[in-house]
Amino acid sequence: MTTEAVLQLRNLTKKIGSRTIVDNLTFDIPAGEVFGFLGPNGAGKTTTIRMIVGLISMTKGEAIIKGVSVRNQFELAMTHVGAIVENPEMYKFLTGYQNLTHFARRHSGITKERINEVIHMLGLQNRIHEKVKRYSLGMRQRLGVAQAILHRPSLLILDEPTNGLDPAGIRELRDYLRRLTREEGISVIVSSHLLSEMELMCDRVAIIQAGKLVDIRSLQETRDTAQTKIIIEAHDIPAAQTLLVSMFDASKVSVSGNQLELIADKTAIPSIAKLLVTAEIEIYGIHAVQKSLEEQFLEITGGEMVV
Repeated sequence: MTTEAVLQLRNLTKKIGSRTIVDNLTFDIPAGEVFGFLGPNGAGKTTTIRMIVGLISMTKGEAIIKGVSVRNQFELAMTHVGAIVENPEMYKFLTGYQNLTHFARRHSGITKERINEVIHMLGLQNRIHEKVKRYSLGMRQRLGVAQAILHRPSLLILDEPTNGLDPAGIRELRDYLRRLTREEGISVIVSSHLLSEMELMCDRVAIIQAGKLVDIRSLQETRDTAQTKIIIEAHDIPAAQTLLVSMFDASKVSVSGNQLELIADKTAIPSIAKLLVTAEIEIYGIHAVQKSLEEQFLEITGGEMVV
């Protein structure tokens, strides 16, 4: 991943009357990153996306795509963007291939070779010549992504792309997005309410609440460095507890049923095992249980769920 910023938001703000919907959002998205956009219902996620792609005006601030201002050079900025806001729209009485060729006419330089490349990239080759009205929702989503990346955009924006997809379809979409960032160098913004999928799909996530940026988290760094709950199953729980209290702060060690729970970095597990074995305490199991993105999100937002 490079450090070049494909998208820069600078104090992006949207007000309707006296109500502030989006409040001074500022962050960068580098090339080749899948970036998740999370927030409770009414937090301003879709409003932000609509401002970035020019569907609604900005009250204040700026969105800059590949160095081009959306506010001042809208048409040029949009040449760098592919987007599906809500549902992909296409002509259902045409085939998938006819839809792609029709869309390709709106941009210069899209060759038949590029159309076929995108068809194969998204696994559409077996049904691309069928009419879209026969496609499942998952197939339409794939065709929508194919349409959005035909012109080789630098930024792909997908608002709720997993809506209506079954688990297999969600996994396929996740794999395609990973391929796009790896093979095409595209940056992807994904807004979704399926936090478990966002955790698997995204490199980083931004959490907004009441229109304000609350936090931006690298999911890999969170997995690697965050303190976790370590569950220890052993024969002599009281003796094991005494030993762990001598090694860690007593407030981080607790008994739950017939097992111990310890809050610590997962890198401490080898030392814990060595300590218990040296004391001749029989160990039945030690494993780390990390907080999910959903648990972290609920902590940050005070229990407000994503919708």
